[in-house]
Amino acid sequence: PATVGMDTMNILWTLPYLPWPTTSGGKTRQYHLLRSLAARGHRITLLVQSKTVLDADTRAALEPFVERLIVMPRRPLRSLKTLLAVALAPYPMLAAINGVSAPLEQQWSELLQAPWDVIQIEHSYSFQPFERALSATGRDFILTEHNVESALGAASYDRLPGWFKPFTSYDQWRYRRWEKRVFGLAKELIAVTDQDAPTLRQLTHTPVSVVVNGVDSAHYAAVQPDVHSQRLLFVGNYEYHPNVDAMEWALDTILPALWALAPNVRFAICGFGLPHDWRQRWPDPRIEWQGFVPDLRDLQRQAAVFFAPLRQGGGSKLKVLEAMAAGLPVVTTGQGTSGLKVINGDHYLGSENPQELAQLLNVALSDPALLQRIGEAGRAYVRAEHDWSVAAAQLEQVYTRLPSLKEEVSVCA
Repeated sequence: PATVGMDTMNILWTLPYLPWPTTSGGKTRQYHLLRSLAARGHRITLLVQSKTVLDADTRAALEPFVERLIVMPRRPLRSLKTLLAVALAPYPMLAAINGVSAPLEQQWSELLQAPWDVIQIEHSYSFQPFERALSATGRDFILTEHNVESALGAASYDRLPGWFKPFTSYDQWRYRRWEKRVFGLAKELIAVTDQDAPTLRQLTHTPVSVVVNGVDSAHYAAVQPDVHSQRLLFVGNYEYHPNVDAMEWALDTILPALWALAPNVRFAICGFGLPHDWRQRWPDPRIEWQGFVPDLRDLQRQAAVFFAPLRQGGGSKLKVLEAMAAGLPVVTTGQGTSGLKVINGDHYLGSENPQELAQLLNVALSDPALLQRIGEAGRAYVRAEHDWSVAAAQLEQVYTRLPSLKEEVSVCA
């Protein structure tokens, strides 16, 4: 049977941030899924509400993959409308920050007048401006939820002063209500890990599928880490609190214990939004403050271990997948490998205890053959299970279950 109806789909895709530059896991996922779907011939209109302006580099990066790019400005975080919505709206803080936008609602209503094979909305916290027009037109949509936000919020609230706790408890309650409500409106819900999917299923009767996080395996295929270098590497977006927590834990507790055993180890810390005071807080010359590096491959070649002491977060970690794709052995925690079907001791080395992590690093750095074996096992796993082509194929399978596409495929059979 022919499947002409699935050859090209007309997709309306929404995002609460520009997916370039790829300074976070979420942006990386969006960029590569858009690129992969466009490479398969699908036509994509991308509607973005962004806190940053669309510059020439971002436009040049995205326009080859999208038929139409529409970028709407997001209100400043401290605007009066945002502050009032955060305090008084029935929906949670994140939804207030990313919602209550008449221009975005108007643009969305106009877009819904056109025929679409797929309407895809990313993140429940971005949904508020879209609800009214979706309800009025009766259009089905897919929702991707990257994390269970009502649970993940606790990680961010931890940094707020104690007197703020009544509000944070109230806001988590609002988010639990919001999740159940928004999930129930979607035609299908997409999780990014097998671990998150059951949690989402408990919140809704909407079908839940998994579209894995991925990596561009070919991009990292030629990287050969320097297993003799005595250098650790970490990459993260420091606007995301779990990465901040990981580095504070590493630099306050784990690295001092490691340096007592192996004083020549160096630690390269990369990523977007490095806090300005960290250089003064940890002035040790063995720490290399790299900041945001667009192409990690040179740093991966100079490192012996990717060290990710993550204690908070959700989903699967693109930073870990990229390290594995480069053959860089990973030392991490259970949180660092969440969502991945990997075995401690085979694909990575891990512990939850800071002293054990220091000891693991010390042993691994003195055993290049062990590092080589762990690194190559991780590379093979990622190539088989997490290439972006795998994720794009999973997403297309979700599309085929949409009623409109089922009818189209049936007609073309």
